[in-house]
Amino acid sequence: MAKMSVAQAADLTGKSKSTIQRALKSGRLSYSMSDAGDKEIDTSELERVYGPFPPKFDQEAAVRVELERAQNMLEMERVKMRCRSLEDHLHMTERQLEDMKEQRDQWQKQAQQLMITNQTSQKQAEDLKQEMREREARERAARKRQMEERMKRMQPQNQNATDEDGTGENTPIWSKLVNKINKLRAA
Repeated sequence: MAKMSVAQAADLTGKSKSTIQRALKSGRLSYSMSDAGDKEIDTSELERVYGPFPPKFDQEAAVRVELERAQNMLEMERVKMRCRSLEDHLHMTERQLEDMKEQRDQWQKQAQQLMITNQTSQKQAEDLKQEMREREARERAARKRQMEERMKRMQPQNQNATDEDGTGENTPIWSKLVNKINKLRAA
């Protein structure tokens, strides 16, 4: 037979809930406990204590009670499945979080190593720049000396050089030739 709650038993028998509860408390009406901790009364127990029900009413009530009970069980199963799903999702999220923490720690280690390497590389780069500046300065000084030496060697060949007689005037080459010829004639 079907089992029902105290309220359903009161509806089925036409008695009040308090009457049903007094009968349960006194032991005149037996009951069992559901998985949820609610009192369940068997329809046969109600018939024993309060007499038979009209057949049509009894069938409808029993069907209603069974349907309600089945719906409650389905709802409980849905809730349980949802809880399991959420627990699984929580565990998966916790694992992902742990993986991400491990990856973060690895990235931090790599970043620290790169910073150390970068600092060393920057120092080496600065040293190299300084060395290149010094080398360029030496090369400029050497080129300047070479240029000055060439200028000294070319000075006697320069057309615009000062006169040999020491007057300090720049004279064209023809004038110099004429002066040399005149000096040779006079001698």
